[in-house]
Amino acid sequence: MLYPKNSVDKLGFTEVKELIKAHCLSEMGQQMVDKIQVMSNFDQIYKFLNQANEFKNILVNDAALPIHHFFDIKTLANKARIEGVFLSEEEFYQVQASLQTVFAVIGYFSEREGLYPNLEALFEHLPIEKAILKKIDAIIDPKGKIRPNASRDLQEITSGIAKAEQEARRKIDQIFKNASSSGWTADGSLTIRDGRLCIPLLAENKRKLKGFIHDESASGQTVYMEPEEVFTLNNRVRDLEFERRREIVKILTALTNELRPYTPLLLSYHSLLTKLDFVRAKALFAIDVEAEMPQVVNEPKLKLFNARHPLLFLNFKKEQKTVVPLNVHIDEGTRIIVVSGPNAGGKSVCMKTVGLLQMMVQAGLLIPAAEASVVGVFKQVFVDIGDDQSIESDLSTYSAHLSKMKAFVEDANGKTLILIDEFGTGTDPQFGGPIAEAVLESLNHKKVKGMVTTHYSNLKIFASNTDGIENASMLFNNVEMKPLYRLEIGKPGSSYAFEIAQKIGLPQNVLNLARNKISEGQKKVDTLLVDLEREKREIFETKQKLDKQQRRVNELQAENEKLKSYLEENKKVLIREAKDQAKNIILNANKLVENTISEIKSSNADKETTRNLRENLNIELKKNTVKPEPVKPTAAADEELKPGDWVKLVDSETTGQVIELIKDNVVIAIGDLRTVAKKKRVVKVSKSAVPKEIRRTMNSHTSDFASFSPEIDVRGMRTEDALHSIEKLFDRALMMGFNSLKILHGKGDGILRKMIRQYLKKYEQVDRMEDEHADRGGDGITYVYLK
Repeated sequence: MLYPKNSVDKLGFTEVKELIKAHCLSEMGQQMVDKIQVMSNFDQIYKFLNQANEFKNILVNDAALPIHHFFDIKTLANKARIEGVFLSEEEFYQVQASLQTVFAVIGYFSEREGLYPNLEALFEHLPIEKAILKKIDAIIDPKGKIRPNASRDLQEITSGIAKAEQEARRKIDQIFKNASSSGWTADGSLTIRDGRLCIPLLAENKRKLKGFIHDESASGQTVYMEPEEVFTLNNRVRDLEFERRREIVKILTALTNELRPYTPLLLSYHSLLTKLDFVRAKALFAIDVEAEMPQVVNEPKLKLFNARHPLLFLNFKKEQKTVVPLNVHIDEGTRIIVVSGPNAGGKSVCMKTVGLLQMMVQAGLLIPAAEASVVGVFKQVFVDIGDDQSIESDLSTYSAHLSKMKAFVEDANGKTLILIDEFGTGTDPQFGGPIAEAVLESLNHKKVKGMVTTHYSNLKIFASNTDGIENASMLFNNVEMKPLYRLEIGKPGSSYAFEIAQKIGLPQNVLNLARNKISEGQKKVDTLLVDLEREKREIFETKQKLDKQQRRVNELQAENEKLKSYLEENKKVLIREAKDQAKNIILNANKLVENTISEIKSSNADKETTRNLRENLNIELKKNTVKPEPVKPTAAADEELKPGDWVKLVDSETTGQVIELIKDNVVIAIGDLRTVAKKKRVVKVSKSAVPKEIRRTMNSHTSDFASFSPEIDVRGMRTEDALHSIEKLFDRALMMGFNSLKILHGKGDGILRKMIRQYLKKYEQVDRMEDEHADRGGDGITYVYLK
């Protein structure tokens, strides 16, 4: 229930319906939009929201739905029901085109069975009766004209007309040729008069030919004659055309009779097309306002995140401005929000946004708010916005407000949403304030939920001391003297009356006089509110800076953990290789010693032979002994480092490869990581001293780095595939330290560009996104800059 009835106009719901109607393809769809109402049945609301959301997914992510024709076949079906009445060729063409659309749509969803269950329910149990289409196709061609062979009689008549016209033409051409050679004709060629082909004759020669004169020129010098021989043939054509019309009526009557039993099914098909047009229009509007489907619950509450007024959003979009999003929650703990703050600070827009989005959800429309938003169902919505004074009803502004307050207090309950703008105004504030407070207390006692805006201090104080009622304020920058249009829950706001008056230019002596006329207590309250708001803003800005620093610390900590893990793994590889090498040396040495002893024994310990064998043993042992290479710092004067060289950090055992030299710094690749060190902190090592595993890993990463391009072309891709490709490119760019990406997505209707930017906004590593220069692609290319 809506009270008063003009609430839909006050909140802008009527304008929303008009915008949806503009997307309809048929008059039937527009009629359904006109019937949109705010519902309170949870199951219906949930079903309609899911239908709109599924159609939106089709428009954004899937192939186009084969909707080509929308005709009012309901009217045609009702006409066909009447005995003796027949449908015309054009009307049968409309039925034919509509049936083709219906069957194509059903086939589309059959191929995607289970993907769009709520849309599939629209034609569930609806039979596909292609016999109707076959009957019509046999009579009506794709251009909507009756086929020449629709019946044997029609075919013969059509053939007879063609022959008679051909004979008549041949005859008149011959007569015209003879008359021209005799000099009887006027300048020109054969012409049509009264639907008959005539010869232009000079007036003085009209007696030289037998025939019927249909017309003459303005000067009277030329007459237009149909020759006697041709006249008879043309009459035959005329008679055959009458016969053809009678035969067509006969055929169409027979076809209508065959169609008559199917009229209930045609009405069902009409209903399906109407609903599809209606849901399609809702989905297109949702795309226009970047709407999403919120979480819907069957209880009177709401929790909006990043909510925007759809009409304001569209207006700002034209002017290339952005709407400040609204975050607000109303539930059992916070039932009524009392919003205060400066004039033109956005209080009314904030309240209208809450009311309009609630109406839209309960009418089955998606809303411009985050998917995490939670919207419940209210049985009643009571609205008091604007001046409803009436001369005819003898109602003043305040009387009109009081009439509504009376209805609110009497009829509201725990499932009612109330929206009251400028609560208590219209009379002496000394009395209007207490009355408003009493009404608010009564509504709170009834567990009513909603939002009110006010400038009254007594209402702010009452809200701060009453359970279930919460103060809120629209933030204001009292340094630059401009509103921020951001709702802050938990504290009241100052009206900034003197500050705004000073900015407008009211004389200082008038302001001073006004200040002296208000009480000290009121001055203190207003000053306190201004100071609180300033401090709150400073705390908020400081918190943002701290959050940013904390994120950076977390990133560095994660990077250090990853580096530590890599170093541990690298250490294990080196130790394992050293152990394997030592084991091989010991085995080889043992074999050599054993062979030497065996040869000494076989030579019966001959001194010369023994001495030679010992020398050979010493030589082999020296060969197999691994001497560590002394690592010397690489001095710039002795040997300059260059990209590709292998280096080791002086204060650790970490080995990496030089990627880039920047003044006294060296950019080193260590596996997936990149680090920067001073030249004096690294020493150059030979490639052979680097373990094979590390070399292989680095070769793989180096080739990846060299081949990597921070550009991607997703034109022609489906949205899901495009986002997947961009995500992989984004991950690699972050890993390799790139600071920007270039995405070619094309212009089109802008949906792919919108979805890509919306998707990338969720990454905190993204600093900003910009269009390419207009001369080099404009908004068909997006540059993504990373932090």
